[in-house]
Amino acid sequence: MAAKIKKGDKVVVLTGRDRGRSGEVLEVRPDDGRALVRGINMVKRHQKQTAQQDGGIISKEGTIHLSNLALADPKDGKPTRVGFKIIGEGEDRRKVRVAKRSGAEIDG
Repeated sequence: MAAKIKKGDKVVVLTGRDRGRSGEVLEVRPDDGRALVRGINMVKRHQKQTAQQDGGIISKEGTIHLSNLALADPKDGKPTRVGFKIIGEGEDRRKVRVAKRSGAEIDG
């Protein structure tokens, strides 16, 4: 199945303690059905000291399930579902993601 949410997308959180907040997708883990979003689902982790970095308790992003995320509409930034559309003919054909809310293309 084609990916509806990809790295670099602007997404809105639908449920959970960060509901309503938005951020950029840093990483998608399709096998787990989860994604890392910048500034969302921050968790504290104990970090051992190494030669490169200090030890202590650090904050970093935790994964969030893809069902709790919705793509932000390119026109107004509100959550939208994603559809697909074939553009072009012959060898110039390509499949692009489309926002169901406004009909705007998400991919260039």
